[in-house]
Amino acid sequence: MRFIGIDYGTRRLGLAYGDELGVATPLPAQVDADEARRWAGMVEMVKARRATDLVLGYPLNMDGTAGFKAKEVDAFAAKLKAELGLPVHLVDETLTSHEAESTISKVRRREVRASGIVDSRAATLILQDYLDQKFPQDEPHE
Repeated sequence: MRFIGIDYGTRRLGLAYGDELGVATPLPAQVDADEARRWAGMVEMVKARRATDLVLGYPLNMDGTAGFKAKEVDAFAAKLKAELGLPVHLVDETLTSHEAESTISKVRRREVRASGIVDSRAATLILQDYLDQKFPQDEPHE
């Protein structure tokens, strides 16, 4: 099994990779200004990694309800399923971008955000959350 984690955004697509070993690692984000080229770059990455499943961050509100942004992600998920024919798993992404951004100094955040590094870190957190649920690690025995 090979998983691609996706942090969807209207300007950037953060990407991550993981497998049954249960470790998510960031991939280069798709940051092209042209939406079609961002999509093509993501599809190329999915095919190059021979992904079997896609894990997509789902933006729930703090109270757990789905808002306007969730509808955009629903449409993106439908497009992924239709065009790639792979299962798409939705994972609550609440605060992942904030958590990913918190590891970067405030001085560099604007520059780093434009590069897509934060988005791919968020995709890594989303995918890691999914992998942790799918492949739970045994508790160490004392």
